[in-house]
Amino acid sequence: MIDATDLNQAMIDHASRLLPSPRVSWRQADAQALPFPDAMFDAVVCQFGVMFFPDMAKAFSETHRVLRPGGRFVFNVWDRIEANEFAYVVVQAVAALFPEDPPLFLARTPHGHHDTTLIEGRLLSAGFGGVTVETVAKTSTAPSPRYPALGFCQGTPMRNEIEARDPTRLEEATDVAAAAIEARFGMGPVVGQMRAYVITARR
Repeated sequence: MIDATDLNQAMIDHASRLLPSPRVSWRQADAQALPFPDAMFDAVVCQFGVMFFPDMAKAFSETHRVLRPGGRFVFNVWDRIEANEFAYVVVQAVAALFPEDPPLFLARTPHGHHDTTLIEGRLLSAGFGGVTVETVAKTSTAPSPRYPALGFCQGTPMRNEIEARDPTRLEEATDVAAAAIEARFGMGPVVGQMRAYVITARR
């Protein structure tokens, strides 16, 4: 059996409709206060989520609590934004539109927790051992420069930051990002490098 969780109930509702299964129990949960008893799971897996925990150390402690002895915690984090080309080009291009207060969500949050030494220290402090880090480098492809520009500018919380600065400039920001991707990678299809870390810790 799998207990699948997310902080956002709407995401849980959407996933449960797409992937109904008697082997999966869907529920809303906060990683910093997991609604499970001690030593319940053989493994905990988190897909690009730990970067969003307000208190990563607390979430790691909760994960350690709900794992059985010998259980494994597997998660991933993005490397620094400079190693993820589409995201980096978009952030640089849009930042130029708002030089006084650039929208840096992507650099600050998804790509802001790439220090694996710091992460390992937090895991050890939470009681984990046997921490391993694997670097995974891939390429990201898109049919045209417009696709990643639209995804980052309008499909992530970067959109909220752009609109907070000037709600009338969202399309302009998206167009500028697309132009910057085209200038660097061509008219498309486009291919950019991306890199992340997969981290495994044992209870």
